[in-house]
Amino acid sequence: MEKVQILMSTFNGEAYIEEQLQSIFQQTYHNIFILIRDDGSSDNTVPIIQKFMGLYPGKFHLIKGSNVGVIQSFFELLNSTELDASYFCFCDQDDVWMNDKVERSVQYLHSCHTAGMYCSSTMLADQNLSPIKVWPIPPKKDPDFYNAIVQNIAVGATVAINKAARDIIVSRKINIKNLQMHDWWIYICISAFGNVFYDERPTIYYRQHNNNVVGGHRSILHEFRNKWSSFRKHSGHKLLKKQAIEFNRLYMNLLDDEKKDQLHLFIQERKSIKEKYQFLQKSKLYRNSFLEDLLFKILILIGYI
Repeated sequence: MEKVQILMSTFNGEAYIEEQLQSIFQQTYHNIFILIRDDGSSDNTVPIIQKFMGLYPGKFHLIKGSNVGVIQSFFELLNSTELDASYFCFCDQDDVWMNDKVERSVQYLHSCHTAGMYCSSTMLADQNLSPIKVWPIPPKKDPDFYNAIVQNIAVGATVAINKAARDIIVSRKINIKNLQMHDWWIYICISAFGNVFYDERPTIYYRQHNNNVVGGHRSILHEFRNKWSSFRKHSGHKLLKKQAIEFNRLYMNLLDDEKKDQLHLFIQERKSIKEKYQFLQKSKLYRNSFLEDLLFKILILIGYI
């Protein structure tokens, strides 16, 4: 049984972390070790972790860090992994894993002979873990680099990668300020150079509460409000372009010609309506649903992207 390392970033998670840790030790896959980086908690998060370390000796390693934020914290975890681990599962502090979550991840990745990434849908739940609905809706098309540049289909708390994928990600010094989220970055990298597997079956209870860094959408109205708020907040920042430019800076020399051409087409300036229309005619980039793809085209035309 190959070794799986769980990578968990914590920050003031005393309310729910005990349930999450219990769900990890109830997994059907048993060769599991947990690497936790605490991002400067001021509550009882660390004492709770230390209690579990006493209950499960040899199964934990704890890094007590300063507060650098969730993205940087997960990258520091990736750079601190054990060399003999074959797979790495990202883990949030406030969810609960279904008992076959790790086993399903390994089953998908075991037959992958290149860089591999696994992710799944979740069971959206309230703070008491009462189910709400399956989220997100599974993508209509297979995961692909031309989707990853402009849309993230990966919920970070469901993501697992193999060692080859981990090596690609840590092989470059990333400017974290240019990234949207760590899970999105991993989707871009592995869709460019390996295989991404999307499991439509939920593998975690994705808890919704007031302190979520990123939350799921309970309804169409909730999703619309979130998108409108994000649109207003980030107008003029061209965040997708910043992330694509960062990827181009780090990995351009490894891309095949077609991906390289499409990436350069996306990051180049488009000032006139004519240039924007020409981009849409040549581009292979897409979002998964008809409405999302239509919105992408509109945002190109109005110069938001």
